[in-house]
Amino acid sequence: MKAARTAIRKMTAVLAIVSLCFFSVSTAPGSPYGTDDARPVLSKLGSTGEEVRQIQSKLKSLGYYSGSVDGIYGARTQSAVKAFQRSCGITADGIAGPTTLLYLGLSSSSSGYSSSDEWLLAKLIAAEARGESYKGQVAVGAVVLNRVAHPSFPDSVSGVIYQRGAFSCVNDSNWNVSPNATSQKAARDAINGWDPSGGAIYYYNPRTATSQWIRTRPVICTIGNHVFCS
Repeated sequence: MKAARTAIRKMTAVLAIVSLCFFSVSTAPGSPYGTDDARPVLSKLGSTGEEVRQIQSKLKSLGYYSGSVDGIYGARTQSAVKAFQRSCGITADGIAGPTTLLYLGLSSSSSGYSSSDEWLLAKLIAAEARGESYKGQVAVGAVVLNRVAHPSFPDSVSGVIYQRGAFSCVNDSNWNVSPNATSQKAARDAINGWDPSGGAIYYYNPRTATSQWIRTRPVICTIGNHVFCS
C-alpha cells in the first residue's frame, strides 16, 4: 500500500508539472495556442519610452499629431493613433499594436529596409498595380524607393506613401486590398535593386490621369498601363 501511495503521489506531481508547462506555452506571446488578445500590446495609453516617441514623431510628420514628442502616450497621442487607424481602415482602438506599427512603418528589421517598409510597399503595389504585369508591379515599387532616395521627397517608405496627395489609393477602397504573394515578392525585388522604371519618380495611367502637369514630365518608359517619368 505504501508503495502504491508513493507511486500515486509521483504521478500526481508529474501531471501537475505537465499541466503547468502546457499552460505556460499556450498563453505565451506568439504561441500558436494563444490568441492575439493574449499577446501584450506594444504601446497604448499610459505607455512611455522611445517607441512612443517614434510613434508620435511619425504621426506628427503625417499630420495626425500636433503635441509634443515627449515619449508619453497620453490622450492626444491616443486620439492621433485612432485618427490614423481610421484613415487606414484598420481597427481604431487607439493602441499601437503590430498592425498599426506596420502601417506606420515602425516595425524593425536587421535589413536596410524594415519589415514594415516591405509590407507597406507591397500594400501600395497591390493597391496601385495589382492588374499590371509582374514587371509593372516591381516598377511601381521602384518608384516609391526612388522617391525615398530623392531630395524632393520624404526619406522613408511610409513618408513617401503617406505624403499628402501622392497616392490617391491610400484614401479610397483600394487601400483595403491586402498584399498577396505576388505584390510581396515584387516589393522584395524592388528593395533588392531591380528597377524596371529606369529611375522614375513618377508614373501615371494616360487613360485615367486628370493632371496635365504629369503629362509634361519626361517619359522614361511605358510598362503596361503605366507611363514612367522623371
